[in-house]
Amino acid sequence: MTSLPVLPLSPDAPGRRPALPPRHLADLDLAGRQALLAELGEPAFRAKQLSTHYFGRLVRDPAQMTDLPAASRDRLAESLMPRLLTPVRELACDGGATRKALWRLHDGSLVESVLMGYPDRVTVCISSQAGCGMACPFCATGQAGLTRNLSTAEIVDQAVYLAGVAASGAVTGSPPRLSHVVFMGMGEPLANYSRVVDAVRRLCTPAPEGLGFRNAM
Repeated sequence: MTSLPVLPLSPDAPGRRPALPPRHLADLDLAGRQALLAELGEPAFRAKQLSTHYFGRLVRDPAQMTDLPAASRDRLAESLMPRLLTPVRELACDGGATRKALWRLHDGSLVESVLMGYPDRVTVCISSQAGCGMACPFCATGQAGLTRNLSTAEIVDQAVYLAGVAASGAVTGSPPRLSHVVFMGMGEPLANYSRVVDAVRRLCTPAPEGLGFRNAM
């Protein structure tokens, strides 16, 4: 029997040290967000305000964060909610019930997410790695190899963004609230174990600290 090539399960692709993505509030628990805000000279309660906008209201635009001082909104959003995912292409099929998103990350890596609507639920399929090191012969992603692991926030941000798409009513014939998250996009989740576990915590922790899901797998 011929053995299949498998790349090492290193934190990131061998032979390179990828630049880390910008720090984001989704990388931190609530205490970590409060500590970061203290470093910025802001009161600790701003952590709950920013978390409510991001996780509770699915808001990213500083202009809509009217409970924050106008002079601080842009600085706080830039410090705790930097852009992690830039949409490259979004496709809709199945009469609008399925939406596929291609994202460009800060270093040019590409990952995909899929939003799938059903009459009783809305599920998002998210990526945990850019590429994959498993080299499964039936999978184009695996054949391309591993570029790097995603950060906790890069994983979470896919779900938060697409939760906003669902909330807008764009998923035809489905409830407006995202209800399920699956790690079946790019990558092998257990090869990025610590960040995936942190992402699950952010997704399942009740708002405003997290997104408040009961179904993440």
